[in-house]
Amino acid sequence: MTPSQFQEIYNEAIDLLAENLPEHLYYHSLEHTLYVFDRTIHIAKKEGVSKDNLLLLKIAALYHDMGFINTQAEHERESCKIAKANLKKHKLSSAEIDTICGMIMATKIPQNPQNHLEAILADADLEYLGTTRFKEASNRLYKELKHTNPALSKKEWNAIQKTFLTNHHYHTDFCKRYKTHRKLKNMEMLQ
Repeated sequence: MTPSQFQEIYNEAIDLLAENLPEHLYYHSLEHTLYVFDRTIHIAKKEGVSKDNLLLLKIAALYHDMGFINTQAEHERESCKIAKANLKKHKLSSAEIDTICGMIMATKIPQNPQNHLEAILADADLEYLGTTRFKEASNRLYKELKHTNPALSKKEWNAIQKTFLTNHHYHTDFCKRYKTHRKLKNMEMLQ
């Protein structure tokens, strides 16, 4: 894949998200996708990923929440459907598209990545749990969930967050080493 082919894929994905994501998605927004895209590149480089695999990871990051355009339920599966339809036009092989869809499906909660590339995207998607961005991202997700469940209280949300953080673990060596400590601090903040 040439840099110009990737740029076409990038531009198309960003335009699709910018024009079609529902406005009430305060967390699963274009900003989130761009953050995950950036974190994917960072983690992949720290994990020593090849150039070809990095391109596939970048595409998967762009498409990982694309399904929110059409549905919240099973949005990962919908993201794969959209990716398959769009990426065939860009001459990606079936194997490359399957690899991308595997990475997208690895972001489904609870995460269960089956290989190194899937682990990288899964960690990039939830990397914020182990950063100083946790509180801001958590508030955005709470606001998004309140849209569909107005009765959700802040106390209930904090309990959900505490359980989620307790059950979550990173999959890559980089995130295990550099994000776990901050994630534990964020858990303490919820106490």
